[in-house]
Amino acid sequence: MSSTLVASAPPPALGSPALSCRDVQVSFRHQEVVCGVDLELGNGEWLGIIGPNGAGKSTLLRSIVGLIDFDGTVDLGDGRAPGATDVALVPQFPELPKGMTVAEYVLLGRTAHLGWLARESRADRQIVSSVLHRLELGEFADRLVSTLSGGEAQQVVVARALAQQCPVLLLDEPTSALDLGHQVSVLELVDDLRRTEGLSVLAAMHDLSAAGRFADRLILIDHGRIVAQGCPDEVLRSDLLSAVYGTSLTVQSIDGELVVLPAPRRRTRHPEETP
Repeated sequence: MSSTLVASAPPPALGSPALSCRDVQVSFRHQEVVCGVDLELGNGEWLGIIGPNGAGKSTLLRSIVGLIDFDGTVDLGDGRAPGATDVALVPQFPELPKGMTVAEYVLLGRTAHLGWLARESRADRQIVSSVLHRLELGEFADRLVSTLSGGEAQQVVVARALAQQCPVLLLDEPTSALDLGHQVSVLELVDDLRRTEGLSVLAAMHDLSAAGRFADRLILIDHGRIVAQGCPDEVLRSDLLSAVYGTSLTVQSIDGELVVLPAPRRRTRHPEETP
């Protein structure tokens, strides 16, 4: 059995649409949370969504997979509305059922591919085994998900989404509970899959430096509206980010990669200190 995690057909050319949103609007209690968002995700592209807390990033992703009612349209490249075998979501706050092992939980990702009353096949279980191996989670297969640390649980949720083998992957702060080493390994795995197998990635990310490192393009959202979009070096600008995030930020290029940092503090000199 191949270790391929997504469909093995040759990936379409980068730039052809995988997913499109047109005038997507979401309101809660008569208050607009997402305000007429238009975006297009190309096949094999990583499109990052950045913005402060409450900007509407998670709400937008949840509307795309049909978890939230919305106005507007969300279509795949062939014009169909996305289904469970087309788009997988890694949520920011996943619910892990008690009494279920890691392998059983990841196997839930295969549910969308099963017929009515069908059971998982050997091929489904091999896909799960492959995913766990790629994420270095093989030793966790028989552990109960309720015993996992926050970082371990986050990796298992990513594994379930990859086992779903959808051509479009939505990530909602996928590394928020991970240490630095596992953040890099998970993001690099997703990046490898989209480069080698045509996986298209739409990711809401708090880590602006990671967003600039992995995304082909960025969309900056504030109060539910897109305020900037383009290549990382067009969006990750000190003046723009400082205005949207409400704090002074600086953007530096280190070894060819953009790094977003808080502006240096102005240290207040204590009265008895010598100038």
